[in-house]
Amino acid sequence: MNKRIEKRHKRQVARAKQRVRISEPDVRTPEEIKAAREASRPDGGRGVSTGAVPSFRTRTAPTTGRAAKSDLSG
Repeated sequence: MNKRIEKRHKRQVARAKQRVRISEPDVRTPEEIKAAREASRPDGGRGVSTGAVPSFRTRTAPTTGRAAKSDLSG
């Protein structure tokens, strides 16, 4: 069993080495990098939300309607 696992691991390592991609260096100038960062930022900035969309944590759980049904039957 150990030989089988060792062979499998050896194959996996060999295949992983074949799949390795070397990333290309960033050849942009510092000015271009700054401009790209500015362009990718959101308009309002961080934490300036006006609260138009509430957080999912602050929402109340939806009611199941059990209270209304019990009122009708009682």
